[in-house]
Amino acid sequence: MMNATTNRPNKNQERGRSTRARLLDVATQLFAEYGFEHTSVELVLEQANVSKGSLYHHFANKEELFEAVLDAVEARVAQATLAAARDIREPMAALRAACLAWLRLARDPVVRQIVLLDAPAVIGWEKWREIDDRHAFGLLKRAVEAAGPDRRQGVPAELVAHVLLASIIELAMLIARSKSPKKAMVSAEQALDRLFAGLFDH
Repeated sequence: MMNATTNRPNKNQERGRSTRARLLDVATQLFAEYGFEHTSVELVLEQANVSKGSLYHHFANKEELFEAVLDAVEARVAQATLAAARDIREPMAALRAACLAWLRLARDPVVRQIVLLDAPAVIGWEKWREIDDRHAFGLLKRAVEAAGPDRRQGVPAELVAHVLLASIIELAMLIARSKSPKKAMVSAEQALDRLFAGLFDH
């Protein structure tokens, strides 16, 4: 039979996970609405209804909180691109669908502000690309490999995936910064088709 002492660590861990999740949820909303620069730690604490000590128990500073938020959003982006291609059997069509899903997410306020506008400035280009690679690169590489060596004209799958990911990120940033996102999306889709034509043997 478990006693109160045995139960306490589990309850503390559960409470800690709940607090961390609440901080991430609130910070995601605030960073998306106000941007990193205009979101204060005090505002996060107020909206999450937690103490400063609780926040600093999980995150050393606002930058670390932002990085955790970014990682979670990037994971959601990866899941969305995977879902867009899940029921498509033809490898190239599946790859294109995944790429288009990423580009469409550039208009999502959370993805736009956190991933595409704030991330490079807040955590630096290199760290941002490292996080993006961790979530997106593996998916792209597997999709490129599935297309077969003949389709990628003998170029290594890893190299093609790097080129494709870098291009998608640049196109997504153009959409995110555009005053006419719908028009920018049309142009980005056309650019993606030209990129596919250059990278893959149709």
